[in-house]
Amino acid sequence: MNLKSFLNEEQDPKAVEKLLERIKGLLTSQETVEYIAVQKKPALNLSPDCIALTNRRIIFCRSKNFGLSMDFQDYSWVDIADCHIKEGILGATFMMRTTKNFSNMMDYLPKTQARKLYQFAQEIEEQMRNVRREKELETKRASAGGVTVNNATPIITQPQHFQQQKPSLIENEDPFALLQKLKSLMESGIISPEEFENKKNEILSRV
Repeated sequence: MNLKSFLNEEQDPKAVEKLLERIKGLLTSQETVEYIAVQKKPALNLSPDCIALTNRRIIFCRSKNFGLSMDFQDYSWVDIADCHIKEGILGATFMMRTTKNFSNMMDYLPKTQARKLYQFAQEIEEQMRNVRREKELETKRASAGGVTVNNATPIITQPQHFQQQKPSLIENEDPFALLQKLKSLMESGIISPEEFENKKNEILSRV
C-alpha cells in the first residue's frame, strides 16, 4: 500500500503507517483500502483512533493498551443503512447505522477527513441500496414461486403461460386441487380474475 496516497488531508503519517501495518492482515482477497481518517483530539494522543474505508466495509480502529494493540470493528457496506457527519468547533463526528439499527461513531475527526468519509460512504450507499433492492425483488419473485402441474412445467410467473400449457397436463391434475392453485395465483395478482374464470370454466367442463 502506498502510504502517501492516504496523507492528502494531513493525516498523521505515523498513525496511518501503524494502521496499514495492522490492517493488511484483515483484508480479504480483492479488498483494498480506499481511505483513512485519523482522529485528532485537542490533547496529546500518541495512538489516535482511525476509520478505514475499503471497497467492502467500514473498519473502526481503536487503540488499546496505550497503543500496544488495536481493537477492530467492521461493517460490510451491504449492511449499512446510512452514514452522516456532524461538524463542531473542534472537528467532526462520523456516525453510521446498519440495517439492523446498530450504530457506531468516532469524534474529533478533522473536518476535511470527515467530509471525505461521508462523500465516499454516500457513493457506496447508493450502490448498496440498489443491491438490497434487487435482493428484495428476487426474494419476492421466489416467494411467488411456481405452481407445478402434475410435477410438470410450472404454470405461472407470466399469465400467458396458461395459454402455453398442454391440455394433457391439466387433465391429469385433480380439478379441485388445480382450482385452489389457480385461485391462489389470482389472489397473489399473478393472473387476472378474467383468466381465472376462463381456466375455471375450462376445468369444470371436464369434471
